[in-house]
Amino acid sequence: MKKLLAAVALAAVLVGDAWAAEVRATPEDAQELVKTAVAYLKKHGKDRAFKEFQNRNGPFIYKDLYLFVYDLEGTCVAHGADPSRVGKNYLGVADEDGTLYTKEYVELAKTRGSGWTRFKFRNPATGKVEPKKAYTERVGDVLVGSGAYTTD
Repeated sequence: MKKLLAAVALAAVLVGDAWAAEVRATPEDAQELVKTAVAYLKKHGKDRAFKEFQNRNGPFIYKDLYLFVYDLEGTCVAHGADPSRVGKNYLGVADEDGTLYTKEYVELAKTRGSGWTRFKFRNPATGKVEPKKAYTERVGDVLVGSGAYTTD
């Protein structure tokens, strides 16, 4: 009986690891999602795009990725995981290490147009604060982004 329980426990761990690998997106996936979203936004306009970006059953939710959109003052205008963030300003919000990640998104958008930001964020799948790498790209007066949890 102990051997059976040990085997079941081991199988659960292995399946859990395989499941986590299956649902965890990569930074490259995040960048591709943003580029697809930017094309959609340019083609369909803000109203339609922002509505679709927040559709939990739509094409802009992939594995554990979602899109976020901020104006160039740091106010959220669309959020695929938490629509209650819309209308709130996050320019002064820092992670546990003091990284003002929304401010970095905005500075990247204004100076380079696109780029990567590293910070720490609570992963809803694990409940732990983990490293995250977000890609953002400016489109007119907003920036579109998505981030993936990383191991580094």
